[in-house]
Amino acid sequence: MQTKPEFHVILGTGPLGQSVMRELVRRSARVRMVNRSGKAAVGAPPAIEFAAADLYQAEQVRQVTRDASIVYQCAQPEYTEWPEKFPPLIESILAGLDESTRLGAGDNLYMYGAVDGPIHEDLPYTNTGRKGPTRARIAEMLLAAHRSGRVPVTIGRGSDFFGPGVTGSVVGETVFGALARGKAANVMGNIDLPHTYTFIDDFGRALVELGRRDEAFGQAWHVPNAAPVTTRQFVSMAAAALGTQPRMVVAGRLMMRVLGLFIPELREMVELEYEVLKPYVVDDRKYKRVFGDHSTPLPEAIRRTAAWYRDHLA
Repeated sequence: MQTKPEFHVILGTGPLGQSVMRELVRRSARVRMVNRSGKAAVGAPPAIEFAAADLYQAEQVRQVTRDASIVYQCAQPEYTEWPEKFPPLIESILAGLDESTRLGAGDNLYMYGAVDGPIHEDLPYTNTGRKGPTRARIAEMLLAAHRSGRVPVTIGRGSDFFGPGVTGSVVGETVFGALARGKAANVMGNIDLPHTYTFIDDFGRALVELGRRDEAFGQAWHVPNAAPVTTRQFVSMAAAALGTQPRMVVAGRLMMRVLGLFIPELREMVELEYEVLKPYVVDDRKYKRVFGDHSTPLPEAIRRTAAWYRDHLA
């Protein structure tokens, strides 16, 4: 597989895009970040280039990714608009890329649905509803583009993530933000079951690693994670890092459904309730066996997240 001089383009400037940027800066790479406005993400170093583009227009994708050796797909539509807007976004990005430009795509685990036992890459896509089938369709589009020789593609998949800049996750603002303000964390389901949480900087580093390794392409990989903990343990660790008490308000299955009648984002999560009502453990051995284990120890990852929230509130 031929590669171009190292010039990296990140599509999307949200938490995942920013984590990829931080890893590339650590490696002294030339980086361009792309969003609709072309304005800098918070905390971006001066050396980072920014460009504006409507990623639903393949020609604009082509303009901002020209001469890139690796492109990282970290953009997404609003959470409530995935079925309608996510597949066209991916199709436009694929249409706009040069056939020699590598694509590393950030993904999650929704396509697998409810799983008995650890979640590994060879599982079938069985989820129903709105979110799971959308993610399954996107994965199939990406890997089909690779198989056809249209674009070299690799996929990195993370679980519920947390970290600097992460607010929209189930362990984002509702946990760290609430605790940082001296309030109770809002959590869902059975909080005493094991759950794998992905540190956003481990996710970003994994996408960069996948993008530079030939053997990563044509496959999906679960990014490396620290060992699973219960949600109760996670919140207790977050509270300790923030110097507060681990108070929690727990929404059970019925409350999740009732609240979903009034909160669109929560309504979208009802089909994913198995994630908090069953053990949710990710098998990341495939990645660790090939690329090594660079997962951040959970106490350190939580400490860094708490520090970001303290600074953010200040």
